[in-house]
Amino acid sequence: MSFAVFADGTANLPGKYLDGISLLPCPYTIDGVPGTYDGNLDRFNARSFYDGLRNGKELKTALLNTQLFIDNFTPVLEAGTDIIYISMSSGISGTYNAAWTAAKELRRRFKDRYVHVVDSLGCGFGSGLLAIKAAELSRNGADSRAAANVLDAEAPHICQYFTVDDIGFLKKTGRVSGFTAKIATALSIKPILYGDSSGHIVSCSKTVGRKKAIEALAEKYRVKHTEPVRTKVFISHGDCIDDAKKLALMIKEITPEASVAVYPHEPFSGAHVGPGMLGLFFHGTER
Repeated sequence: MSFAVFADGTANLPGKYLDGISLLPCPYTIDGVPGTYDGNLDRFNARSFYDGLRNGKELKTALLNTQLFIDNFTPVLEAGTDIIYISMSSGISGTYNAAWTAAKELRRRFKDRYVHVVDSLGCGFGSGLLAIKAAELSRNGADSRAAANVLDAEAPHICQYFTVDDIGFLKKTGRVSGFTAKIATALSIKPILYGDSSGHIVSCSKTVGRKKAIEALAEKYRVKHTEPVRTKVFISHGDCIDDAKKLALMIKEITPEASVAVYPHEPFSGAHVGPGMLGLFFHGTER
């Protein structure tokens, strides 16, 4: 490895993709009891987690703080290795700024080393795809500065579209008003949301009913995807595996040669979108 690659639990990566990637833990509380998600999706019980949310458990997340980055990055830099960290979007979390503060301090202390923070402009596989790419670049011997330029340029092309089954979870995080959530629930309106060019989560369309929402996600892929042979397509779900499989079949109908993988959606951002979240992540045209 020519440089060290760091990500965190929000990258949504199962163990098979973690070769060359170090994950930072994500702190949270469930009903006031503190806990930590270590980031390995293989150890995440999605059914239990999302059932807890369905039954009213309250999960609160916290940003990764500057000291966490300093503590984890320092030994790597002392060993003479550069670092690239793939951060969740600056548009949805202060974690990106905390990482940059740590990077600036560490660059001052380790003047011969390079520390770079990539703003993924996304979350879940939106940052996970970039972490996978970073590890591939490192394994292939890429220079850390050149790799950082590649990853920064790649971030706007990682498309991420999703829908939710219960808009009430978005209401809790202030994404929609209480009135809007009430009307949407009554009319069975399912929003199609995405990470925009600045990394904020916004609505791009609305559908009526779950079936139409899944079809809308597939249509976004049809319009936006590029290079299906070379790139990976990921689908994540908030304990709605049947819907995820339906979407995967639609993607394969559009591009039979594409590699499509389905996984549960990690808990850190999953708490904000709730059970029934269905997300699609792929390389495409700019958002």
